[in-house]
Amino acid sequence: MPYIIAEPCVDVKDKACIEECPVDCIYEGGRMLYIHPDECVDCGACEPVCPVEAIFYEDDTPDQWSEYITANVDFFDELGSPGGATKLGKIDYDPPLIKELPPMASE
Repeated sequence: MPYIIAEPCVDVKDKACIEECPVDCIYEGGRMLYIHPDECVDCGACEPVCPVEAIFYEDDTPDQWSEYITANVDFFDELGSPGGATKLGKIDYDPPLIKELPPMASE
């Protein structure tokens, strides 16, 4: 998995990264956005446009947010690889780690 989205995105979901992604691999969950590990082409276009600095290359993810690597993978367990986020729109699901967090900010 090249890039992941971590805690600063929870309840924010700015979506600038979605607009910048050339392969449509950033999916919207209930409380945050998720990068599909197999669809991402590792271009890095999403990282600099994130206003809350929530996107990290997997190996550069801060230790306090290392669980978000697994959360990004878990989001796609049932969804699989649909080949593009736009056609699906918002998916009302988050992995337990995200779902159980207290509210972070207003949308």
